Amino acid sequence: MKKVSEIMDRREFIKAGGLVGVGVAAAGAVIVKDRTGLSTEDSTGEKTAKNVNTLKNLKPQAGEDDHVRMQRELETALSKPVEKRKWIMVIDTRKCVGCQACTIGCVAENKLPPGVVYRPVIQREVGEYPNVSLHFLPRPCMQCEKPSCVPVCPVKATWKRPDGVVVIDYDKCIGCRYCLNACPYAARTSDFGRLYTSGEASGAPEGNQRPIFGAPAPWEAVPSYEYGKSWNRKDHGSPVGNARKCHFCLHRLEVGLLPTCVTTCIGRATYFGDSNDPQSLVTNLITKYNVQTLLPHWDNKPNCYYIV
Repeated sequence: MKKVSEIMDRREFIKAGGLVGVGVAAAGAVIVKDRTGLSTEDSTGEKTAKNVNTLKNLKPQAGEDDHVRMQRELETALSKPVEKRKWIMVIDTRKCVGCQACTIGCVAENKLPPGVVYRPVIQREVGEYPNVSLHFLPRPCMQCEKPSCVPVCPVKATWKRPDGVVVIDYDKCIGCRYCLNACPYAARTSDFGRLYTSGEASGAPEGNQRPIFGAPAPWEAVPSYEYGKSWNRKDHGSPVGNARKCHFCLHRLEVGLLPTCVTTCIGRATYFGDSNDPQSLVTNLITKYNVQTLLPHWDNKPNCYYIV
C-alpha cells in the first residue's frame, strides 16, 4: 500500500510549499498530520437535541398522509440527543416506477456535477419476450453499521456518526479513492471538477447565460450546502477532487426536513425515519414485511431496507 504522502496530489504540496528536496517530504508530512489530527468525534448529549416545529399549523389526525407522518416522526427524533436516533431508509420496490425523480432531485439539491451521483436507479429486465417486465432498484448509500469504506481511509476523512450516517469531511479527503474501491455497493463517486457546460454549449441561448469558451454558467457556480456548510467549487476548491456520497440529506435533516429523495418520489416508494422509535413508520415497515438488504454476505449490515 502506498504511503499517504505518495498519493497527495500536486496542489496539496504546492499548498504546503517548498517543493525542493527534503522540503517535499516535510510539507507532505505537515498536511498528513494536519488532516489525520482533526477530530472525527461528533458532539453527543442533550445539547444535540433540536426543537423544530415545521408542522406547527397542521394538527395531528388519524390516517394522515405518510409524508406528514414521517415529518412528525422526524421532529420527534430530532428532539432526542443524536446518539439516541438511528436513521434508516426503506424502499418499496413494488411502488418504484423508475421515473428517477429521486435521482434528479438529489442532483438539484446537492448541486452534483457530471459523474457524481448519489442515488442511481438500477433497471433490470425480467422474463422472456413477450412476457417481459422491468424492475427498478434505487440505490442510495447504505449507511452501513459496519461500513467498509471507513477503515481504509488513510486520513480519517470518513466516519460513522452517532445517528448511523456515514459522512465525509471534504477538507480532509485527499482523493485517494480507497473508499470507492472498498464500498461493495459502488455508492461513492469522485468529483473530478467537471461542469455540465464545459466548452461552448451547442444550442444555448445568446446573452449572459451562454457559456463561452468553457466559462461556467452562473447556476454552476452556486455553492452546495452539504453537511450544513457552503462548498464553492471555484478554482478547484472542495469538494473537487474528493470522494462524494449520499448522506441522507443531513443538511435538511438538521433543520427538520425529510431527504429530497423521499419528498420527490412520485410513487411514494421511499420511507425515512428513526428505527429507535418503535412506533415509527419505518419500524412498522421493516417488521411487517419480509425486507431485504443488498449483498448481506458482505456483513456490512446496511441501514437501507428493500420491500420486494
